[in-house]
Amino acid sequence: MGTADRDYFRDEEARYTAGGRPPLPPVTKFLLIANIAIFLIDLLTRKDGRTFGIINQQFCFTIESAFKEGRIWELVTFQFLHYGLLHIAFNCVALFFFGPWVERWWGTGRFIAFYLLCGVAGALFFTLLALVGILPDSTDSPLVGASAGIYGLMIGTAVISPNAMVSLLIPPVTLSMRTFAWCVIGLAVAVIVGDVVIGGSFFRNSGGEAGHLGGAILGFILMRFPFLLRKGSASKVIRPKEFRRKSAPKLRPRSEVDVSSSEVDRILDKIGREGIQSLTEREREILQKASKSKDEL
Repeated sequence: MGTADRDYFRDEEARYTAGGRPPLPPVTKFLLIANIAIFLIDLLTRKDGRTFGIINQQFCFTIESAFKEGRIWELVTFQFLHYGLLHIAFNCVALFFFGPWVERWWGTGRFIAFYLLCGVAGALFFTLLALVGILPDSTDSPLVGASAGIYGLMIGTAVISPNAMVSLLIPPVTLSMRTFAWCVIGLAVAVIVGDVVIGGSFFRNSGGEAGHLGGAILGFILMRFPFLLRKGSASKVIRPKEFRRKSAPKLRPRSEVDVSSSEVDRILDKIGREGIQSLTEREREILQKASKSKDEL
């Protein structure tokens, strides 16, 4: 696992604001602004108390339109749409807290791929469960929301720092990130199973929970096997310069590469088990040096 784009190791002290919190990284900030702006614009076009305005009507995901009519872009566009105030508020709060963790871990370019692919996975999992008859939703049922990508971020944060503590307002409890992740996954499964057992759309959002599960599953896979994203086609589209270099890399002494590689792998494994906060000063210096060396290739 490389560190070339993981800027959380660089100039660490300079990244904190006067309030003691690091500023939002660029993609997380963009996603927050985009989601809120699109929601407000769509809200202005809604008539007679409808939940869909012009933007939601045109760019929501349905199985019918995406696959039978060829509107494949809906796999991405639905991720920026929301039903109501509570819907977007939950997603934006979650994005604000979990987005920076995952963006600094992946780096800006791969974070974009990670987030959007988790959203796509949510739509595909929704499609699969609907087509096999597990979900009560029809092929023209609309799917909107950033939640699939958000669930990918939640799982990503749980992998990066499983022992980090999360304090909830409702219910007023404090949980480890690992426990919190299991709770949200368990809730999604319970809603889907409940609709299957009871029949019909009893919980009213089993389709949405299917999307959540799809995003969470892919998020876990990519966090555990990051080379899939590094060498995958999605990353090549988003980061063409990094993944399509034509010139041969500069050579470095073999001993330096071997030592750095083994040390970096060990330290990154430690991050996966115990979280970023567990690193010693020496380990942070090693990662920073490895990151700079990688950038020179």
